[in-house]
Amino acid sequence: MRHWKKSKIILILILMIIPLAIVAADGWLRGALAHFKPALNIAAISNEYVLIWDKLPYPVYYEVEVLNHPPADDRQPAGPTERIARYRTWENKFVIDQKFPFRTYWRVTARSLLRLPVGRYSEAINLAEVADVTAVSFHAVKPVATSHYPHHDPAPARPFLTWTTVPGAVYYEIELLSAPPENPGDILPSRHRFFASQEVFTNGYQADLTTYGGDHLYWRVRALDYNGHPLGVFSDAAEIFIDRSLPQLLKPLINADLNRDGMPTPLYPVYSWIPISGATHYEVEVTDQPPENPNGIAPSRHRIWSKRVASIDCYDEEPRIRPGTYYWRVRGLDAAGNPVGVFSDAAPYVVDLSKGNYAATFGDSITHGGGAISYSPADWEYSFQTYLNFPVVNLGRSGDTAATMAARFESDVLPFHPKYLIILGGTNSLRGGTPASEVIKDLTAIRDKCVKYGIRPIFLTLPPINPAAIDRAFKEETAPNWRQEFDAVNRFIRQQRYYIDLDPFFCDAARELPDHYAIDGLHPDIEGKKLMAQIINANWARVTR
Repeated sequence: MRHWKKSKIILILILMIIPLAIVAADGWLRGALAHFKPALNIAAISNEYVLIWDKLPYPVYYEVEVLNHPPADDRQPAGPTERIARYRTWENKFVIDQKFPFRTYWRVTARSLLRLPVGRYSEAINLAEVADVTAVSFHAVKPVATSHYPHHDPAPARPFLTWTTVPGAVYYEIELLSAPPENPGDILPSRHRFFASQEVFTNGYQADLTTYGGDHLYWRVRALDYNGHPLGVFSDAAEIFIDRSLPQLLKPLINADLNRDGMPTPLYPVYSWIPISGATHYEVEVTDQPPENPNGIAPSRHRIWSKRVASIDCYDEEPRIRPGTYYWRVRGLDAAGNPVGVFSDAAPYVVDLSKGNYAATFGDSITHGGGAISYSPADWEYSFQTYLNFPVVNLGRSGDTAATMAARFESDVLPFHPKYLIILGGTNSLRGGTPASEVIKDLTAIRDKCVKYGIRPIFLTLPPINPAAIDRAFKEETAPNWRQEFDAVNRFIRQQRYYIDLDPFFCDAARELPDHYAIDGLHPDIEGKKLMAQIINANWARVTR
């Protein structure tokens, strides 16, 4: 018995000494390495960017910070409105997620077992400079032809010319050449040009070669920004061989995949296509079975919805809420409404309500998707849902106000039974002059409905807007007191139990939305959508606990 008591005392002493020893060792380590500063480098390995630094021969882990501004101090952690995300690792390397925006700054520090800093932070690495997406790499930015018409597989008289999209391009300039260009990799027109057009707002163009006299030619294309300035150089010239005897059905070429990479169909789909020569507008039809008349001009008897538009994309006004497989196709029309060619091939898409059981996003066009003026929600790169690390269904609807969101909650949200609902709404209301008090009332109604139906509401603060850019892009005025009204709504959102703060990360010095995040002053472009997603990813564990 006495021996057992003695052993117990020894054990207690050991348990008391161990924490003291750890604290002492931790203090010694931090003191000995007070001037340590990791030498941070970055390498491109297998199309990934990898941060690398020297590994200390001590029991420490490393903390990687991702910032939206260059850090001011290498001894202090960034503030909550500067740090996008933070990661911990025992390794001396870190693979950067390709879903991060380029306009970010990365640094690392060593941490003791007590989670205290060991030495200072490394110098920050600007991912944009490392990735060569600045002006230094201008000549490396160029589209790549994806349609080919070699001698053994020639083109008909009206071929579709397609290419890879250039991020941030608002439109393109295409030129047809009678000979290979004398200035490859340049921004200047070739002297062999015999036709050019800048009326190209997607990554494809149907060339009309019916009057061209030769049997082969060359083409190339370049991207342009909102002001018509080149975004990189002309693509490499591609040769086209022509066989005018080939039969050809004149029909639009679909370039929207509503289930790309397994993504669930947005509740309000957007359909897009490459236009055809001779058409002034288009008719889209949605069917609930494959059309019985492919390559026809008459509507399908399975048609459940249709719309005529003068653009090259079409916003479905009906929520696709009934599970099943749908089909859509489009045909060209002339000014009198007569068919130009035939209907395109029909493209299927699947509506599966179970895809929204975990999480859904609910909002206006910022949630619905699109950006850089010319891109719609059909372009997945311009949807922040593309970059989230968890499954989600898109319940956004372009043009929504906070009031219309509240009104459609039962019909559009409840069928999916989401566990979490990410809510971003009120921008259109406030910029149009609706008082913040009205928006708060509508957001409160949405919150209360979520609670009633067992859904956790996760609010996002409203990112800023840029009235001058909005006027430039859309010729729309913005309420002069928009900033004060945004602040009032964001104060309300920050009082909610579950919210994620976007606003500080998108503000410039004037607390407006900078062009590098949204050229139109309203809809974040690819960099902006990536930033939104990464802020949500970094906070997701907190708001779903």
